Amino acid sequence: MEQRSLDQGVTAAQGFEAGAVACGIKEVSSKLDLAVLLSIGPATVAGVFTQNLAAAAPVKLTRERVRAGKASAIVVNSGNANACTGSQGYDDAKRMARAVAERFSLPEAGVLVCSTGVIGVPMPMDRVIDGIGRVALAPEGGDEFAHAIMTTDTRMKTCCVERSVGDAIVRIGGAAKGSGMIHPNMATLLGFITTDARVSPAFLQATLRSAADRSFNMISVDGDTSTNDTLLVLANGAAGGSEIDFGGAGADDFAGALAEVCTDLAKQLVQDGEGARTLIEIRVQGARDDADARRAARVISASNLVKTAVFGGDPNWGRVICAAGYSGAALEVDRATLWLGDVCLFRAGVGLPYSREFASELLRRPRTSFTLDLGLGEGAAVAWTCDMSYDYVRINGEYTT
Repeated sequence: MEQRSLDQGVTAAQGFEAGAVACGIKEVSSKLDLAVLLSIGPATVAGVFTQNLAAAAPVKLTRERVRAGKASAIVVNSGNANACTGSQGYDDAKRMARAVAERFSLPEAGVLVCSTGVIGVPMPMDRVIDGIGRVALAPEGGDEFAHAIMTTDTRMKTCCVERSVGDAIVRIGGAAKGSGMIHPNMATLLGFITTDARVSPAFLQATLRSAADRSFNMISVDGDTSTNDTLLVLANGAAGGSEIDFGGAGADDFAGALAEVCTDLAKQLVQDGEGARTLIEIRVQGARDDADARRAARVISASNLVKTAVFGGDPNWGRVICAAGYSGAALEVDRATLWLGDVCLFRAGVGLPYSREFASELLRRPRTSFTLDLGLGEGAAVAWTCDMSYDYVRINGEYTT
């Protein structure tokens, strides 16, 4: 295996290069805002996308191209979503792909496009095309890529694992961006994952969807599902070994490693939620089935009342029970039990005595957790969210001004 750092996210796996430039899409023209990720040789590709009916032009284009099952590169810009920009927006997305294809001698159909930023503003294509012409790719370009895709993020989000999978040692690395407008539905924000494993197209798509459902689809910052949510994975096979497929050697190991990377990135996104101070884990167990547990966990994680209570250090457990009650999951209050960390707050339909001072201190920590046992079955799920602060309102109240 060629020597690569595990710190490089999307370029930690063999056979990937990346680079980024500042081309003036963002108001602060010195900030990186355009990035390219390239696989040395065609890669198997899979993707999941926003279900928002106002999907951005790049989402429409990339969704079409992912169906072919192969891709060579991804071009991403931040500062402009290229959403609600009409037919011109779709043409601009295609033009971005064409420029990358020409710059790096690739088939145009194998170039995918993603955008993030302000909705409804035409892309400054002269700057974009100039930027693509200046991107220099390198195996050490993973951090540049991760920085260039950021919008209101305060830090880059990257992750990589190395595992023995089947008859090869493989790496799975990734980068993601997102801080607000986060409540995914079948995908999330912008997420990019690379691996040097050999993976069949159908298995890669299935494992990505499963991993997304357990990770990115279980986070919420503010209840808003973006027009641009896209999660892509490229597998180029550079590590060698047999192809990983359903029921074959290494299939479970690969699926577990992919889910691990997705979960790590998803939690980083929530921890960097706009104005956030606390990462909140919502565990639901004892549900009628996993689907019910998932339903309850997601609704609790999206409750602004729960999130603001955590921000204020207010152990108002009634807000958690209330959210579970309207979640659509089966609930019999007399059978439910709720903990904040290790402190039991509620059991058998009534609140229990506890130290408010200690409970408040638990809520003010960088990480806190609620566990709700519904007492109805074996179903379980975990969701992640963050507190909602005054800064969230300020950031979004000034987003375009």
